[in-house]
Amino acid sequence: MDKLLEQIQKGTVWQFPGGVHPPQQKSLSNGANIARLPLPNKLVVALKQHIGANGKLLVEKGQRILKGQALTEPVANWSVPVHAPSSGIITEIAPKPSAHPSALPELSIVIEPDGKDEWCTLNPVSEPKSLSHQELIDIIHQAGISGMGGAGFPTYVKADTKQSIDFFIINAVECEPYITADDTLMREHAAEIIQGIELMQQLLNPTLCIVGIEDNKPEAIATMTKAAEHNNKIIVQTVPTVYPSGGEKQLIKLLTNREVPSMGIPADIGVLMHNTGTLYAVQQAVYEGKPLIERVVTVTGNTIHKPGNVWALLGTEIKHLLDCQGFSPVPQQRVVMGGPMMGFTLPTVRIGVIKTTNCILAPDHTELAEPGPEKACIRCSACADACPASLLPQQLQWFAKSKEYDKLQEHNLFDCIECGACAYVCPSEIPLVQYYRVAKAEIKEQQADKIKADRAKERFDARKERLDREQEERQNRHKRKPVAKSADEKQKVAEALARVKNKPDNGNEKSAVAAAIARAKAKKQQGEELEPDNSEVAKERALRKEQARKYKEQKSQTDESTETAPVDDKKSAVAAAIARAKAKKAAKAKKAAKALEDAEPTTSEAPQTDAPVDDRKAAVAAAIARAKAKKAAKALEEAEQTVSEEPQSDEPVDDKKAAVAAAIARAKAKKAAKALEDTETPSVPDNTDNSSSSIDADVPQSSDDKKKAAVAAAIARAKAKKLQKEGNDQS
Repeated sequence: MDKLLEQIQKGTVWQFPGGVHPPQQKSLSNGANIARLPLPNKLVVALKQHIGANGKLLVEKGQRILKGQALTEPVANWSVPVHAPSSGIITEIAPKPSAHPSALPELSIVIEPDGKDEWCTLNPVSEPKSLSHQELIDIIHQAGISGMGGAGFPTYVKADTKQSIDFFIINAVECEPYITADDTLMREHAAEIIQGIELMQQLLNPTLCIVGIEDNKPEAIATMTKAAEHNNKIIVQTVPTVYPSGGEKQLIKLLTNREVPSMGIPADIGVLMHNTGTLYAVQQAVYEGKPLIERVVTVTGNTIHKPGNVWALLGTEIKHLLDCQGFSPVPQQRVVMGGPMMGFTLPTVRIGVIKTTNCILAPDHTELAEPGPEKACIRCSACADACPASLLPQQLQWFAKSKEYDKLQEHNLFDCIECGACAYVCPSEIPLVQYYRVAKAEIKEQQADKIKADRAKERFDARKERLDREQEERQNRHKRKPVAKSADEKQKVAEALARVKNKPDNGNEKSAVAAAIARAKAKKQQGEELEPDNSEVAKERALRKEQARKYKEQKSQTDESTETAPVDDKKSAVAAAIARAKAKKAAKAKKAAKALEDAEPTTSEAPQTDAPVDDRKAAVAAAIARAKAKKAAKALEEAEQTVSEEPQSDEPVDDKKAAVAAAIARAKAKKAAKALEDTETPSVPDNTDNSSSSIDADVPQSSDDKKKAAVAAAIARAKAKKLQKEGNDQS
């Protein structure tokens, strides 16, 4: 480190690879002092003028604002506010074209100046050394200061780094052709820039501060050297005029011989860098209390009658700058924001100046010719020789055209600083930088989509885990929690288990108990909640009960077979059923006898009347009477036989068999009673109208048949009387 410091203090400058020497064209604009422009009629202040998030809007349409008043406030990391460039009325808050090659709309505040240029209340600090570290950081942050020479990185983030800084470098090289904004600023405000450097020394406490200036700016070198004489930790170092020596990594290599690692930042190697315009804004914020509302802009080109540098309020339209400097457009005029190497053509001049706008170039056709048609690469390797980042531009272009984004990253595409040196030397006029910019944008978009997808997956997994946890908690609430057992209870359980183990083998009972114990132990080892499972024991208990019941039944049957005198309840029930059957039978017999007695006079008196008797009807009636008498006699015999049967043995009577026998007896008795009822009303069919019927054909016509009919009727009456007598005897 000491040797490196000694080399730096001696003025040693190292070299970086590549680089080109385009025409400087700086004399067009560095011959006059910085001019003040008249107040524009309209200011279009974009809310986003830096790397990072937009601030929160603090104003509304129609509101009157003062110069320096905050229009937004920071709400996120890398967020800085924007301020009103002049006093006036807010006429519109709407998306407006942005200072970008695409001119995509960005939310902007349109202010109509009132011409008073009235400042808000300012809070300057006369003794910055009395401020704490955080107080100084807050002033820089609230002043809305961001990098004014590059991509617009928030200054307070760099100033608040926690890494140790060996070298603090001030980038005053300004290597881009045509641009002289930093050159004239150092000439006129060197003392203020040195004060800004000292404020950063207070924050960073670096070992050495190095101001790097190209050797084509002798007046700026002289003024800066003189302004830094009182501070021995600040040295002004001259570097050769090579493009792009003003690149961050290239200037660090030139002044310290240190190389920033791929995808790394200067703070990783103990180096921090700021632009001269940024340091001037820091000095104004602390010593004057002014926020960043204006900057120096170079307005130059062959179509500008008064090229030079002007103080431009942020939000001033490009058209206003051109008109104030005497703009004479040519057919198909191009207006470039930035230099000819890294700038881009504006789609419209109604775009406002932002914090990173350092040059407005309006060239004619001879000064900056339109690029010709792209031709095939001839593999001359001129682009690789000119690349200051030691990349392979031709290879990167092939990968970019074929959209092989993985290979682009493998070949360190993001180390490209888009200096345009490769496209400047390409004989085939291939717009290499444009390919790289498009590829970078697409890769960043893919990475952003991947981040969103990963976050969405994390949210999904977290939600699923939460739902599973809640479901498990709900299930556990319904489970019976095991009660903590005391030492005595545990001892009792252990003794019971020991007794079970020592118990002699009882067949299935022991195996069931052993199986239950094994399942309980397995659940306990798995951490599951123990629940009683007595299914096997219950089965064994039911089997034992069934065996005991069968044994009792066998024993009771044996005891009943040896006893003769006593009669059990089952036998009494059978006797009662038989008695009821006999009573019903007697009632039916009485009813049948009565019916026969009523019918007998009618039968005996029939031949004694004087009326003629129809032989055929008498024969039919006699046949029907005989059939019914036979049927009734048979039914009564069966009923009598069934009812009169009683168990002769002393064996126990089965309830089910007794009930069945009683039911059969009742059915047969009903059947006999019905047969007797049918004999009470014998009917003779009336066949007078059909003399050729089958019955007439079967009835005999002789006197013998009449005798047989009379005999049959007498027999039927005799059997009916016999049945009546039997019924009376039984009752």
